[in-house]
Amino acid sequence: MPGGYSKAVDLKPHLIRYWLTPAAKESEEDREEKIADVCAVYHEAPARAARGERTMSTDEMTGVQALERAAPGLPLAPGKVERREFEYIRHGTRTFIVNFDVVSGQVIAPTYGPTRTEADFLAHVQRTVESDRAAARWHFVADNLDIHCSESLVRYVAEVSGVTDDLGKKEHHGILKSRASRAAFLREPSHKIVFHYTPKHASWLNQVEIWFSILMRKLLRRASFLSVADLEAKVLAFIDYFNRTMAKPFKWTYQGKPLRV
Repeated sequence: MPGGYSKAVDLKPHLIRYWLTPAAKESEEDREEKIADVCAVYHEAPARAARGERTMSTDEMTGVQALERAAPGLPLAPGKVERREFEYIRHGTRTFIVNFDVVSGQVIAPTYGPTRTEADFLAHVQRTVESDRAAARWHFVADNLDIHCSESLVRYVAEVSGVTDDLGKKEHHGILKSRASRAAFLREPSHKIVFHYTPKHASWLNQVEIWFSILMRKLLRRASFLSVADLEAKVLAFIDYFNRTMAKPFKWTYQGKPLRV
């Protein structure tokens, strides 16, 4: 090539860079409104706590594997990194549904089991609310998963909030008609339980995701589990240890900048 090598034709077909096409069904205005709402929830959480209200950042960690290493690892040594056995035994998986208390920084009323269904999430919310019956109101930050705006969840929130209006019929009419109408009802600020939904593809807005990364680094990445029961026990023990020794609220910056512990 005249004049030497040109980067203009430096094709690298062996490399791929991922990118994400913006969701077509969510306008920029809706996205910004949801971001502002979630950030406001975090900023207002301490003042709400003084009035007896609780603020939870909630999500599921699914498919957590109970892997047992086939042989013990080799510890660190001068000039050598820790070595881990490549072969492992699968003992099954568990789903953990976790509440991160935005004000205290603790993990509250975790749920664990083999599935993540509408019934599982409803039972989790019910257990969470029952854990503090004196709370004046509950705020849950959650993503847009269908089970987070289900018919059964709407009926439960209506019951505890004293709503006696006809809720309608799913896929036909009324509050229960569509996913959008159910989510609008669950966002109603006058209810005893209020949901605040993150925009699509915005997991960085949900503070519990930061806690999941702590769980992964501190426990799951290096542990070996003898069974799913062993996995459950060790995760619950870590939660207890975290709450006693590490828990503190995340410092949140409104513009969506990274969280700092």
